[in-house]
Amino acid sequence: MAMHVVSGLATGLVALTLLIAPAAHALQPATGKVILTLTGKVGDANKAKSAEFDLAMLEKLPQRSFTTMTPWDKKPIKFTGPLLRDVMAAAKAEGTTLKAMALNDYQTTIPFADIKKFDVVLAHKMNGESIPVKTKGPLFIVYPYDTNKELQSAVYYERSAWQLKSLSID
Repeated sequence: MAMHVVSGLATGLVALTLLIAPAAHALQPATGKVILTLTGKVGDANKAKSAEFDLAMLEKLPQRSFTTMTPWDKKPIKFTGPLLRDVMAAAKAEGTTLKAMALNDYQTTIPFADIKKFDVVLAHKMNGESIPVKTKGPLFIVYPYDTNKELQSAVYYERSAWQLKSLSID
């Protein structure tokens, strides 16, 4: 009888843990100024049907830095921020395309496969400094152009978006 009680308690604890555990990993609401909104196929929304991020939330994700030449600058730039695939994972977002929209109304479409194949960074720093809006900020989607000759083309340059404000996942 004692064995059945212990077994029943263990089963109950496992079930309770499974019910509580997902909530512990839910995307928390943004507490600062929202600088990125994900819409569309977002599995972990923190506001209505979207996932909103403030800078502190993006900074809590693992950070990646690389230095690369871009067609917009005369010298190599060091970009720092989370990998775009890590941002998608934080919101449990999955799809086939990302439609990036910038503050200046620029729009571009990025195949979801790109963020799996390449270490695309959602940069919030250039050369160690926060990126102001007047200098392509606060967020800039950047491919590691110098790591692969394939990335040094208009196709990938056009997929980069500075002054990023939102991504729609389809």
